Amino acid sequence: MDLFDYMRENTQKQEAPLASRLRPRTLDEIVGQKHILGKDKLLYRAIRADKLSSLIFYGPPGTGKTTIARVIANTTRADFTQLNATVAGKKDMEAVVNRAKDNLGMYGRKTILFVDEIHRFNKGQQDYLLPFVEDGTLILIGATTENPYFEVNGALISRSIIFELKALEKDDIKVLLTRALTDMEKGMGAYEAVADEDALDFLADIAGGDARNALNALELGILTTERSADGKIHITLPVASECIQKKTVRYDKGGDNHYDTISAFIKSMRGSDPDAAVFYLAKMLYAGEDIKFIARRIMICASEDVGNADPQAIQVAAAAAQAVERIGMPESQIILSQAASYVASAPKSNAACNAIFEAMEAVKTTTTTVPVHLQDKHYGGAEKLGHGVGYLYAHDFPEHYVKQQYLPDELVGREFYRPSDNGYEKTIGERLKHLRERGY
Repeated sequence: MDLFDYMRENTQKQEAPLASRLRPRTLDEIVGQKHILGKDKLLYRAIRADKLSSLIFYGPPGTGKTTIARVIANTTRADFTQLNATVAGKKDMEAVVNRAKDNLGMYGRKTILFVDEIHRFNKGQQDYLLPFVEDGTLILIGATTENPYFEVNGALISRSIIFELKALEKDDIKVLLTRALTDMEKGMGAYEAVADEDALDFLADIAGGDARNALNALELGILTTERSADGKIHITLPVASECIQKKTVRYDKGGDNHYDTISAFIKSMRGSDPDAAVFYLAKMLYAGEDIKFIARRIMICASEDVGNADPQAIQVAAAAAQAVERIGMPESQIILSQAASYVASAPKSNAACNAIFEAMEAVKTTTTTVPVHLQDKHYGGAEKLGHGVGYLYAHDFPEHYVKQQYLPDELVGREFYRPSDNGYEKTIGERLKHLRERGY
């Protein structure tokens, strides 16, 4: 390292964001994640003993995935190297593998490869690492905000221990904020800043479990606030509110937060809770979810969960889907709210849904033939074959109904559609019962 590199490194340390400067260097400095880093937990013991296998850290931003990796780097005797999946190419990976082979062959030293944003590696890149993870050339530590079971090669998953990091608790973030205010070396202690208790409470709460978000807001407040008459920088609630501005919603359209939220949205409509349905709708809209995607889910729910209990529901949902495509945001939030609240409030029945599922299963498992009297007779020679002979035209009979066999011989007596007693489907059920009891 020459003089300029040394100066640049020191400058970066001093001018790095507060959240970066304040990263823990040891296990005992880490705040939160006691479910995996408690002193009796596997990960804590493995790091202490320097006996790590391949790991994947998964969780929302700002929960300490990179921090834990850096603590491992500070404690392990293995060679520690890092790649960022957003910029690393094939040559970078080959260089790491070659160095790992040399370390293992020449010095008997293991190599830990930390891959940040590992979900950004494509399938080919993940496949390239697999044999070296399998034979022990590399110990892989991956970090991702996405559910690894969705985004990471299944073979890599099977050879790794998955640790899910939770969003930090409010009290954990307050500890970090207090540490940042007083730490003279890495924090903002030299600025002689003080923060009101309600300001700290607000930042810790509004950060949504993201320590980085809270620390960035605190740093911005300290750097932009004038000193008071007492010579100190006072971080009040208005200052804190201005610095953090808008609560970050943990919602990634490509990750599991997306699936969790849409799942909660659908289940709330199915469970007839319009308040919850509208809340999750708002969360998705706030995070920038595709309105056409939301509209499609409402249409599916209208058919799958409401069905014929309220046949109007699918019409409302379909009209909403058409409307949002024509109108766009922000007005479409009103249209979607109307549709979601209607579907959530409607009487429910999954009878039509169950009917098609059962019928599909019957098709898969039973060989059937169309009854002769129902077969097509509109071609020459059909009558000679007996096709269509004996068919009874329903409109020729009272109530436009006549009892005859429609199901294949192999399925006679089977019921697929069983109307519920909810909403309009109760009327449907009563009519079908009446017709079946009436006979001819």
